Amino acid sequence: MEHLDTQGISLPRLGLGTYRMQGDICRAAVESALALGYRHIDTAEMYGNEDAIGAAIASAGVARKDLHVTTKVWNENLAPDAIRKAFDTSLKKLRLDHVDLYLVHWPARNMNLPAMFDALLRLKDEGRTRAIGVANFNVALLKTVVEEIKAPIACNQVEYHVMLDQTSLRKYLAAKGIPLVAYCPLAQGRAASDETLAAIGRKHGASAAQVALKWLLDQDGVAAIPKASRAESQRANLDALHVGLDDEDRQAIAALPKDKRLVNPGFAPAWD
Repeated sequence: MEHLDTQGISLPRLGLGTYRMQGDICRAAVESALALGYRHIDTAEMYGNEDAIGAAIASAGVARKDLHVTTKVWNENLAPDAIRKAFDTSLKKLRLDHVDLYLVHWPARNMNLPAMFDALLRLKDEGRTRAIGVANFNVALLKTVVEEIKAPIACNQVEYHVMLDQTSLRKYLAAKGIPLVAYCPLAQGRAASDETLAAIGRKHGASAAQVALKWLLDQDGVAAIPKASRAESQRANLDALHVGLDDEDRQAIAALPKDKRLVNPGFAPAWD
């Protein structure tokens, strides 16, 4: 498994997303993933599954130093006191003494960015999170955080897949040496039924979904966290690492429409 080194942490480029997985299903999925060799687990307070993930990690027997855990603070809890309270709750549910990466899940219109990042950096200074970062931030917000506040951002986690163009965001992140962590990397299942991707897959003995995932992971500075509750899907995503796309494949993927944004709540920022 390749890693991305960022702000003192080593981030496995393929992780397990856990949105909309809860309870015993989530616990079994995380246990399965860890048994298969996944070492990057992504969660959030909003997912309501940190307790299940904590139980899975506790039973898996993977050395803590070999495991990367990301969780996130919801955008209603961005006041400094609320951040600390949310973090304490997340850590207790996860049964950990620290997380590897703590993200602001979504920006909020009334957020005080300097105060937020002061609170996040305190958690980092205390060794309770090894790194901090953001999710769903556009370029304008990133410029404020990176260039004005000068916060040590370890990543920006955003929707990114073969059906959504993120060129301007990727260029900014690359210029600043900040990884992009792609959620919904399989376009919420749409990649699996795309005929262009399926045709490329047939050429390589792979599925359309594996082609879509490898297209992301072939890009510098990009990690991906596909959600997969079944062991078969988790294994297939790992096997995508071995697919070898060529220039012809990349040209065909580049020609696909790139306008399908699937996650766009009313509180989202103005996308670039």
